[in-house]
Amino acid sequence: MLSEIIENCPEAMPAFQAIGMHCMGCALASGENVEQACAAHGVDPDEFLDALKTYLESL
Repeated sequence: MLSEIIENCPEAMPAFQAIGMHCMGCALASGENVEQACAAHGVDPDEFLDALKTYLESL
């Protein structure tokens, strides 16, 4: 779930915001997984996860 990712890895927030996921604290974030959120924002989930991994490794 998105809320679990942000709770456990808050430094990931900018990667989500960069693709338009600005309401990570909203009610949907607690009930959506990454695949669902990417679909809602028109983003390929595999590409996003690759980019997220690269981003986190650069920190």
